[in-house]
Amino acid sequence: MRRIAAALAVVLALITIGPAVGAEADQAGFSTSYQRIPGAGGIEIGAVVLTPTGQGDGPFPLVVMPSSWGVPNVEYVGQGTKLATAGFQVIAYSSRGFWDTGGGIDIAGPPTVADVTEVIDWADQHTPADTNRVAAVGISYGAGTSLLASAQDPRIKAVGAMSGWADLIVSLDPNGTLALQSVAGLLALGNITGRPGPEMTSLQSKFLSGNFDGAIAEAEQLAPVRSAATVVDRINANQPAVFLANAFEDSIFPPTQYTDFFTRLTGPKRLLLAHGDHATPEVTGAIGLPNETWDELAAWLHHYLTGANNGADDEAPVQLKSQRGVWRGYPSWAAVGQSRTSYLTKPTGLSRTGALQTQASTGWSSGIGAGVPTIADSGVALVSGALQGLLSIPTGVATPLVDRSFAGVWSGPVYPSGAIVNGSPKLHLTVKPSGPDTSLFAYLYDVDALGLGSLISHKPFTLRGATPGKAVPIDLRLEATSWEVPAGHHLVLVVDTVDPRYLGRSAIGKTVTFSSPAGDPSSISIPVA
Repeated sequence: MRRIAAALAVVLALITIGPAVGAEADQAGFSTSYQRIPGAGGIEIGAVVLTPTGQGDGPFPLVVMPSSWGVPNVEYVGQGTKLATAGFQVIAYSSRGFWDTGGGIDIAGPPTVADVTEVIDWADQHTPADTNRVAAVGISYGAGTSLLASAQDPRIKAVGAMSGWADLIVSLDPNGTLALQSVAGLLALGNITGRPGPEMTSLQSKFLSGNFDGAIAEAEQLAPVRSAATVVDRINANQPAVFLANAFEDSIFPPTQYTDFFTRLTGPKRLLLAHGDHATPEVTGAIGLPNETWDELAAWLHHYLTGANNGADDEAPVQLKSQRGVWRGYPSWAAVGQSRTSYLTKPTGLSRTGALQTQASTGWSSGIGAGVPTIADSGVALVSGALQGLLSIPTGVATPLVDRSFAGVWSGPVYPSGAIVNGSPKLHLTVKPSGPDTSLFAYLYDVDALGLGSLISHKPFTLRGATPGKAVPIDLRLEATSWEVPAGHHLVLVVDTVDPRYLGRSAIGKTVTFSSPAGDPSSISIPVA
């Protein structure tokens, strides 16, 4: 497999960048080579090295690009050629355990992070790179690795982390609810394209045998050292200029864990969020096609690695793109929307639908059956979000057809002039489960006059070891969004107990009772720009 992968890397690299190698000496261009670079612990790293030509002898600022999970080093060659032509020394490499790089997949463990430093050291000795001006750039797995490396290596002055994670457990096991489809897909791809190391082997053995609790417990032990949120103080001490980008519907690394991390950063920082699923906002740019995320990142790298006065730091740090394609800028994440609280009333009438109103409503309760799915769900991992981002086809629902026997439904007032939901809605709800383990799934929809809804945001929450029959208040923060609600539409909240994307714990035959106690009314706070 290593020989095939290495040959593939060389062939694809030459096909992609061959025409530029023959550039005239006095024209900006680049040369390319395939290298085997010593990695941490003595493994070899398969890398495509792009060196500027016709631009003097250097030294050139260095851009190190670890590959995504399951993707070889040619992933970034399209974008790498642009950077090399612009005067950057570029090294794009296959991450540890994948394709033509040795070792085993350690799920962004310390050896994978140390490989970034090894590549920088090699570049210092074998290329005209200026290793005091280094950027670590990547998508997905490469993004998480780049963030972690910036905490370890102070030579990294800029980071481009797209569709990555800052908190691994919060991403893959949100509120104690395993993202089943995403985790299964990652494990399958890792086995097809790489060689699992001991950590991955142990996790997937438990996962495949159905010992999900054991797998989650082990992941919780592994995750802190593999999460940039754990080492944010060290990143802040090193002060790299951090560029983050993600998709609102990302089914692997959802955006709210990124917004939390962004808020904790104290150095130069930028956050871009747009609609789509995992990596869809930036994947076309990686292969060299026009892409606004990569354009913004390239300007960021020019400014912070070369000192170019290109206005890259003039824009508002937070940039959100609505589902209608409109970018809006904000000075901080806290400033993206002003929360407006709506209180839940008791679902009543033939439709068994509650209201979302401005006045608190308490003293009511309403029960549903658990363990039975409704037509409300979050869609299919990697598919539904991509349809939203690429084709503006949302995950939809006909709200009148949501079975109220198995879901709580609350409807808000019509927005006569429309509204922009910007940020992370927050749900506060008191629930009383009849069983010890129950999963809840909250969905917020943009609904038209016919009751047809488009999913704005969602979030799971699992109660474990609850006392049956005892009321429990829960606080649930839905995923971040930027959604333009058209005039004449209204918002609908749905809460049920099953979603196919997740490993739910709700049992058929059990019940969940929603309530709004006096002194602690159930409510949802929706940030509106």
